[in-house]
Amino acid sequence: MSHKIPFKILSIEHIAIAVNDLNDPANLFGQLLGINHSSTEEIKEQKVLTDIYDTGNGKVELLQSVSDVSPIAKFLNKRGEGIHHIAFKVDDIHSALAYLKSNGVRLIDETPRKGAEGLFIAFLHPKSTNGVLIELCME
Repeated sequence: MSHKIPFKILSIEHIAIAVNDLNDPANLFGQLLGINHSSTEEIKEQKVLTDIYDTGNGKVELLQSVSDVSPIAKFLNKRGEGIHHIAFKVDDIHSALAYLKSNGVRLIDETPRKGAEGLFIAFLHPKSTNGVLIELCME
């Protein structure tokens, strides 16, 4: 049975890595791998500091908690440093969320919110995505 999906995944926007200290991996990504550092930004709502490295075909987003109660702090305390989520850029985040919800995918965010670099973002719950936290984003 085939059905029309009302949105399109345009690319892998970024892979996010939770870290204890942004300065530790900066040497690896910036100097040793030669990936261009594109920005550092604090996302106050999420209590996180981001350091973004752009490969030209996708980004690596390093996430450092700025509060003991942030989702990143909880992740680090439970799992330690490592991949936190994968983000897919979509052409229509509203249609994507409605479609996924109507097909039984559990959403963390039912409506998009502002994220790093001014993107609209929404997360899908890992219980619906084989244990992987997935972020959808749109400009």
